[in-house]
Amino acid sequence: MAVDKIEYDKMMKKASPNSKAYINIPLAFIIGGLICVLGQFLMTSYEKLGISTYFSGTVASITLIFLSALLTGLNLYDNIAKHGGAGTLVPITGFANAVVAPALEFKAEGLILGLGAKLFTIAGPVIVYGVTASVIYGIIIYIFKLV
Repeated sequence: MAVDKIEYDKMMKKASPNSKAYINIPLAFIIGGLICVLGQFLMTSYEKLGISTYFSGTVASITLIFLSALLTGLNLYDNIAKHGGAGTLVPITGFANAVVAPALEFKAEGLILGLGAKLFTIAGPVIVYGVTASVIYGIIIYIFKLV
């Protein structure tokens, strides 16, 4: 079945819903900002509990990762992302969601072939390339004695 360009454009416009950028962009900004405000609130709260400023960022990051994974497991993160769009892709929460979501999708296949095999489907390449880049960076610094 050959489709010419004009017919293809008509089919594409019919199948693709119109984006309401005037709503989506501010919502993404607000949701992403709220995630960042939550992170700052957590850092400040941990500092008030006696955790040093240096470690409060780490503990706040861990908390955000846990909350993102929990919301993904409870099937609430998708509802937030439906309204917040790109705002939910704030690196820590979006990455945690990207790790947990495929694992949950295939949990019925068992712990090894389902959960274990799919856990790093999306995040695996990011981790592999990140570790590889850091090792190469460390070797270059060591060889050229840059530090």
